[in-house]
Amino acid sequence: MPSNSLKNNSLSVAEIRAIDENAEFLGVPRLLLMENAGRAIVEEIAKRFEPRDLEVLILAYIGNKGGDGFVVARQLASLGSKVTVILLERPERIASKEARLNFEALLKMERSIRLIIAPDSAELKKTRELFEEADVIVDALLGTGIRGPLREPVLTAVEAINASGKFVVSIDVPTGVDPDTGEVSGKAVTANLTVTHHKPKKGFANPEAKPYLGELIVASIGIPPEAEFFAGPGDLRMAVKRRSPTSHKGENGKVLVVGGSKDFSGAPALAALAVLRAGVDLAYIAAPSSIANAIRSFSPNFIVYSYPGEYFTEKAFPIIERLLPRCDAVAVGPGLGLEAETIDSCLSLLEKCSSLGLSMVVDADAIKALARNAEVVKESNTVITPHAGEFKMLTGVMLPSETESWRERIEIVREYAGKLGVTLLLKAHYDIISDGERVKVNRTGSPGMTVGGTGDVLTGITAAFLAQGASPFRAAVAAAFINGYAGELLSKKMGHHFTALDLVEMLPEAFSHFNL
Repeated sequence: MPSNSLKNNSLSVAEIRAIDENAEFLGVPRLLLMENAGRAIVEEIAKRFEPRDLEVLILAYIGNKGGDGFVVARQLASLGSKVTVILLERPERIASKEARLNFEALLKMERSIRLIIAPDSAELKKTRELFEEADVIVDALLGTGIRGPLREPVLTAVEAINASGKFVVSIDVPTGVDPDTGEVSGKAVTANLTVTHHKPKKGFANPEAKPYLGELIVASIGIPPEAEFFAGPGDLRMAVKRRSPTSHKGENGKVLVVGGSKDFSGAPALAALAVLRAGVDLAYIAAPSSIANAIRSFSPNFIVYSYPGEYFTEKAFPIIERLLPRCDAVAVGPGLGLEAETIDSCLSLLEKCSSLGLSMVVDADAIKALARNAEVVKESNTVITPHAGEFKMLTGVMLPSETESWRERIEIVREYAGKLGVTLLLKAHYDIISDGERVKVNRTGSPGMTVGGTGDVLTGITAAFLAQGASPFRAAVAAAFINGYAGELLSKKMGHHFTALDLVEMLPEAFSHFNL
């Protein structure tokens, strides 16, 4: 497979894990994917060797790659191969339930499979003759979880594999090769054949990885295409920042919400509440003095800064310019209003944030302002969240009706995301998210979410993920998914009789469904 093909069609470890989780969300369990992965290895071995009476040595560790190896052992034994499995750790440390189930099956196959536990180098060295006797050696040691140089007893196993002179098959990625970078820290398995799952790993395009891969086969393991296309819990996990036990206040994100006007005090409050419920430490709100106390009354958790007047004008800039250096992301638009001076000031603010390199969410009235000059955010870290009407204001394009075909919207959204140089999150029954290259569709949600304020909640969640370090595309995909999922949970409990505030309060439960 040519290197340019690898680059264009490859996945990072984080993306692979997300797709696996999304597949399970779609109803395809990881146990089935592990079975299919093992079967793919067996099929490639069977193309090159007669399985009956083939001497196969499988070296396994405690991760899912080891679980794949256990499947290979069982299936090769069923074809008549003479199989030995060496587990380089104590069985009780096997990491996943899928790998444990497949290991437990091997324990019951004492007639057809020889199982050796070698948790240290001394025990492993006692098995040296098995390397000499084998026709094929299967590397089921370390895969996508590898970081840094190999440690014992895996290092000794890799040295023995490479010194054996036998035909070596690596599952997914040769042990010792970093799947994201292709780099090798010290030593790695030099495979004759690498059978990788679903798609190539990003690191395979690195020339440093090539000598270790041998022949590269990309095997389908039954992952539905929808696991990559539709937003799912794997995308959510990619956006949520892992919180350190020793983190301090502010380390998990600080967001500034610029919104509100004489007639709209609830919108910025809802966005800020969503910011906090999505895991950010500090939510600042900059709002007109006429409504500042009303916003403060929503929650003592807000830090509200007021500026003179009833609308957002240039009078707000002295306060906002002091706040911007403190913030990791800015949400602009909820309840801002459409006064002429507000629109001019909004464009100036967006341009200022863009020049500072701040991540932004542009929503509601700020989209209408941006329609006058979208150049101020071009090629910035910005997510714009229009519905179909706002999309027309922004681009001049009337989107096809969803009832006719939501699929026809995809290329239009992709095209204009590229032209604008931002990430677009088109809000609809099928949310379409694109950064001009990648596209994802989110289909979580419920009809009850037509109630006012749910878009403000989405804005807050998106800003939270941006503040925690997610890219605009990743933040938008994850926010659309969890916002809609929380809506689905509410509909199960309350029908369509809920408010945007109910949606905010459902967010922790929605996150907890995915152990986040």
